[in-house]
Amino acid sequence: MTVEILQFGTTGQLAIELLRQAPDRDVAVTALGRADCDLADPAAAAKAVIAAKPHLVVIAAAYTAVDLAETERDLAHTVNALAPGAIAAACEKVGAALVNVSTDYVFDGAGGAPYAEDAPTNPLQVYGASKLAGERAVTAACARSLNIRTSWVVSAHGRNFIKTMLRLAAAGTPLTVVDDQLGRPTAAGDLARFILSQAGRLAAAKAGDPAFGTVHFANAGEVSWRGFANAILAEALGEAAPEVAATTTAQYVTPAKRPLRATMDTAKVQRVFGVTPRSWRAALSGIVAELKAAG
Repeated sequence: MTVEILQFGTTGQLAIELLRQAPDRDVAVTALGRADCDLADPAAAAKAVIAAKPHLVVIAAAYTAVDLAETERDLAHTVNALAPGAIAAACEKVGAALVNVSTDYVFDGAGGAPYAEDAPTNPLQVYGASKLAGERAVTAACARSLNIRTSWVVSAHGRNFIKTMLRLAAAGTPLTVVDDQLGRPTAAGDLARFILSQAGRLAAAKAGDPAFGTVHFANAGEVSWRGFANAILAEALGEAAPEVAATTTAQYVTPAKRPLRATMDTAKVQRVFGVTPRSWRAALSGIVAELKAAG
């Protein structure tokens, strides 16, 4: 059976990878960009689901401006919580399964890492709180829903840490990166591959199937932001890679507070879905190669 997917989002890293990989799967994707359906209008998003009557809905769009969310909390809450909740209710109405993408920022990083799916949540900033509210709204409204928490998403597309580090290095800008925040980088392409590989199962599964609920997906291995920066530059520039100086979270003040170690455990994705995420270093190598090929 070809799985009919309604995808919210067209320009984000995950959205692009889903659309790139979809032709290789037995799926038919209808993707809605902001001009088609703005998640700032939850009612319109729900109507889009009801009109399409898909087998599976994937929310690959979100409010992701972590620092700006501190002053745009209403918009962040609408896009990340109210809209997913409305979409979930519509999915329940038409019998569609739902995938909602969330974040490691639902954790405070103060202790207990690597965090399992059932670990206590305690977001430190508006962004994480809005995503956690979205998770809860989705779970409450749609029995056949899956919240996928991911972290440090990167790719050869859009804005992300890899491209920022390479751009600054090329400009000769001195680099200073925090060395006390730890996590797991995630290739958007790997996350997209996981979602699409499970589309058939999710579309066919009944409520109560272990595939639904919450799962963590991130590439294997833990690293600091500075360690990740050094690896990026070494991979791309070799011996010409510049030195990355270290700073601390306390010294590098941002409007939104970040968790020091919100590293997630991914044992469940292996146990329930039979998927073992590859290392972040292998994923990084592939992304850098793609960037070099693109010139």
